Amino acid sequence: MTAARRLAVAFRSAFVPGTRFTRPGAGSAENRIDVSSRALWIIVASVFAGLSGCSGGFLPGGGVHSMDHSRLDAIVRTYSAANAVDPKLVASVIDAESHGDPSAVSRVGAEGLMQLMPGTAAMYRVANPFDPYQNVDGGTRYLHDLMRRYKGNVRLAVAAYNAGPGAVDAAHGVPPFAETRAYVDRVVAGIR
Repeated sequence: MTAARRLAVAFRSAFVPGTRFTRPGAGSAENRIDVSSRALWIIVASVFAGLSGCSGGFLPGGGVHSMDHSRLDAIVRTYSAANAVDPKLVASVIDAESHGDPSAVSRVGAEGLMQLMPGTAAMYRVANPFDPYQNVDGGTRYLHDLMRRYKGNVRLAVAAYNAGPGAVDAAHGVPPFAETRAYVDRVVAGIR
């Protein structure tokens, strides 16, 4: 089944949660699509975000769903202190990733203020990546681990946050991707 067909099936299933759709003539379990409520919510949120101009990490300054700055600053201070990460670094990552929009969803599926990928969110036990408290807690714990892995080198930790530790390790430094290099420059400049 093609990705476009799966997406169409998932959209139709939004009206009948838990429905199983099977391709005509295909009786095996691997051809069946089980649509969970979480998957439906992600699809609906992605469509809504796309229609409302949100694109997770590529929003114009202060996106349409940005949080109140004082509330966001308090969350950043709390979890930066709890996870021993510079609050300016966390705030700069949030600005680069979502512009303070807790409902942001990227084109690759990263979610929330710090644009956590589902695997990263699961690894840091973030049950709801759209909850600002859980997202910033998980994101700062991830940044803490990256800072430790790269021995305090902010540029490498930020590059790994964007491109993944595997890309940084393979490049023995900031990967040669234009997007990652621009991201690192933007985040580091925001710390100052």
